[in-house]
Amino acid sequence: MELVPDNYNTIQILFRILEILILILGIRFLYTVIKAKHGDLSWFTVVTRVLEMLVIVGLPLMYIGAFDWGLENDCCSDSATFSPEHRLTVYGLIALYTASFLVSSWKKTLAPPLVEVLLNVMLLIGIGLNVAIMLHVKIIGTVGNLPIILLLATRLANNLIMVMERVKAGDYVANNDVQRLALRVLSLKVWQSLPILIVLCVPVLVLLCSILLLFGQKPDSLVRAFTDTYKHGFSQLDYLCEGVNCPGHFLCSVAAGGHAGLVKPLRTGNRWGTEIVCNRQLLVANAFEEILQERLPRFHAVVRRNYNKVGRGLHKHYGVFGNPFVADIIYVLMKPAEWCFTAILYLVDRNPESRIERQYLPHK
Repeated sequence: MELVPDNYNTIQILFRILEILILILGIRFLYTVIKAKHGDLSWFTVVTRVLEMLVIVGLPLMYIGAFDWGLENDCCSDSATFSPEHRLTVYGLIALYTASFLVSSWKKTLAPPLVEVLLNVMLLIGIGLNVAIMLHVKIIGTVGNLPIILLLATRLANNLIMVMERVKAGDYVANNDVQRLALRVLSLKVWQSLPILIVLCVPVLVLLCSILLLFGQKPDSLVRAFTDTYKHGFSQLDYLCEGVNCPGHFLCSVAAGGHAGLVKPLRTGNRWGTEIVCNRQLLVANAFEEILQERLPRFHAVVRRNYNKVGRGLHKHYGVFGNPFVADIIYVLMKPAEWCFTAILYLVDRNPESRIERQYLPHK
């Protein structure tokens, strides 16, 4: 089978995210207009908060599930967004800023000043983290992280405005020196309090990373979660993929490299600009995958994801599988699968031989 991206439906995902973004911004605008004319409407507030929760919680979960969870650093397939050894740090920060956003959104009264400072600091950390992720994953991040950044920034501004209003009203007081210091920070104008809150992000991050040491993370895991990856914005390990020839190390491709008298090569083919040897078995297998992708795309995605794991294992030992005698054995073992693929092609395709014949031909 030909190596194709696991996430072939990325464009559809991006459109769904764009639709969510347009919906949330539209609801937000409508809510602002109604509130200005008719005062606060409780039901409309609930709807808005639910949509915000879908964005702030749903988008990260969707992205992690599709592009990071269960993936490893891989030169030949979809590679993990965050370093597998260090991703827990990123996940932890996502969970904390999400919790801070939800608490800030749903609480009816202000928390004690120190708690308010911590909530605002976590919102700032969330903004910075999402900016980093957006730069790391490029276009997908721009579409997915931008609405999260906007929501976090809006919530942070609302928090600071609420505190200023309560301080002016004289009903927001502190009971001890620490609380009074926190209240003093919150009482400053926005352009004065923001730099202080940004500086406070550093000790908070240090504290959180220290706690994560107990779970096997390292002091620099937050940075290495981005840099110890392949093929992304901050990746520093791309050099490990130099010279790696991925396409030729999957089962049927390996089998086609056996002794000509057994595997019966028919012609050469073109795969990603590389010339490969094609026999009947390889052409049938790729034709079967093509029709599987057309008829059952979701099932095909699961099959391809697991089959790529087999390909990665073969690639690690390509010296062994390059042996023609080993290729002969694989060819014989794959024969029952070839017969099964052929039978299915003849059952569901009107022109199975045409489909088989056009595999690995140059695209024109």
